[in-house]
Amino acid sequence: MKIEIREQPFDPYREIARYQHETLPAGQYGATASFVGTMRDYNDGQPVHGMTLEYYPGMTEKNIDQICVQASTRWSLIDYLVIHRAGQISINDAIVVIAVWAAHRGDALDACKFILEDLKSKAPFWKKEIRDEGEAWVEGNTSGYAKSEE
Repeated sequence: MKIEIREQPFDPYREIARYQHETLPAGQYGATASFVGTMRDYNDGQPVHGMTLEYYPGMTEKNIDQICVQASTRWSLIDYLVIHRAGQISINDAIVVIAVWAAHRGDALDACKFILEDLKSKAPFWKKEIRDEGEAWVEGNTSGYAKSEE
């Protein structure tokens, strides 16, 4: 089980592979579910040029750990990895990687989505976007789905 918040950019796929190779017992897991969140160049129809992501050290990691422990009580998990960025983030930078290992795909997939959605809605992070008209704090998160055209 690993939870980390980093100020420096990282390669999420290399982190998953390294953690799996160095930490997990071979033959124990039959499923790996992962999610990578990346900085995009727009939000709510507005161009975005970058972002500053702030957090409360110690409290944020503890909050993410509680989310992961809750997932572990709901699904049969072998291990999980959560790495989240903070500080200055550029377009195309990975912001978060979540990986979950389980014996079966249903447990891995459901737990990965649960961790992601709870992290997005409950973990104490604050986003300030750099936009054409200046910097602006972001209130709330997107639903996770593109808006349908009406």
